[in-house]
Amino acid sequence: MNSLVVKNAQILSECDYFKGWVYVENGKIMAMGSACDIPAADAVIDAHGLALLPGGVDPHVHIRFPGGSHRETFVTGTKAAAAGGVTTIVEHPISTPPQYSPETLAPRVEAVREQSVVDVAFLGAAGGKKINEIPRIAEAGVWGYKTFLHAAPEGREKEFVGLTSETNYELYNVMRAVGETGLPMAAHGEDNDLVAGGIAELRRTGHTAPIDHAKSRTALAEALAVDRLIRIAEEAGCKLYLVHISTPEAIEAAKAARARGMDVTIETCPQYLYLTERALNEFGAYAKCNPALRDEARVEKMWDYIKDGTVDTVGSDHAPYTVEEKERNSQDIFVAPAGFPGLETRFGLMMKAVADGKISLRRAAELISTNPAKAYGLYPEKGAIRIGADADFVLCDPMAGFTVKKDEMQTMAKDIAKVFDGWKLNGVIDKVILRGRVIYEDKKIIGESGYGRCLLKGKRQ
Repeated sequence: MNSLVVKNAQILSECDYFKGWVYVENGKIMAMGSACDIPAADAVIDAHGLALLPGGVDPHVHIRFPGGSHRETFVTGTKAAAAGGVTTIVEHPISTPPQYSPETLAPRVEAVREQSVVDVAFLGAAGGKKINEIPRIAEAGVWGYKTFLHAAPEGREKEFVGLTSETNYELYNVMRAVGETGLPMAAHGEDNDLVAGGIAELRRTGHTAPIDHAKSRTALAEALAVDRLIRIAEEAGCKLYLVHISTPEAIEAAKAARARGMDVTIETCPQYLYLTERALNEFGAYAKCNPALRDEARVEKMWDYIKDGTVDTVGSDHAPYTVEEKERNSQDIFVAPAGFPGLETRFGLMMKAVADGKISLRRAAELISTNPAKAYGLYPEKGAIRIGADADFVLCDPMAGFTVKKDEMQTMAKDIAKVFDGWKLNGVIDKVILRGRVIYEDKKIIGESGYGRCLLKGKRQ
């Protein structure tokens, strides 16, 4: 028997927030209490009054190993996760090739088993050219699917095999196939015609400065695509997970669909809550992400949906690249790849929202732990402190402040992590615990590669 007690903690359980203890046996939560009669255990952690929160579940992560191993590996990416209070990541399928079949999934599963410090769940690629593979990869253990509404970006064709639904007809058939599996479909919601046309026009007129990225990917492009995704998913009987939503217009469309009884999950990211399009002027390609950063009014409105419960999840959209890739053509913002690291800042940014009085500690835990786990079927094992769940914890001081220092990050992409570098955030992490074992302590990774599990739906772990 391998047992652990965490005592003298402020425990944010599924039902309460109380000072007490948690008893763990063989990686599972077996008991909790507030009384003095604490069970004996092989190991004891005295929390000294710190908060014990559920381990983070990041629903939107790109590792890209093996095809993008110059950007990130499961070693570095999951170390970054642990440092950011994340005990489970949901890895999205952009790799070489993406996991559109059991055969393409298998090497990535093996990589997780050899490299990972935290637990990993995979989404499968779903695209119009590989529809026949959709039921096969469900049987292999993915927890959902991902699709893009455009052709593969130029030069990245191998990374998007089986991952694109380029026409409405393809999208409808893909969503029908996904709907038959009962798994959710994560979809990138930007209208390709508007984006491609906007980029072409801006280039023709010599507008290729960083701020022009925001002009090319308008709120209309997102709202139009989201409306299309909702209507087709509704007709096809497909659960819809809307990734990285950045505009109130798109959220209102999703709210209307929910009112009709549709199963739709809304995700946003910290960058759409804290950054505006002005960051493109300051950081150039390092602030480029898709969808683009928005104007101040839209950013402020997004907080209303965070506060009232409309937004379900906050994912990092962790997207590692090299400096060389980001600076490939400083005269044309449309050349640089979109995205930047986020695994190590998501927790601190959400704790800042708690410290600033924008949201409660429980609401923060819902957004970064419980709701992501529920959205992809990982709950009740993941995402909450409850009897029978995995003993995944973040022991922290939610109010304590710290300064983001990109040079101290674990991700291979720390050199491009410029947008939040130097920010004053909250939520100093003392320890991160995965299935009863400490994997991060005193700003150091102590978990071993290979301890993290590849979580395969329907398979015994």
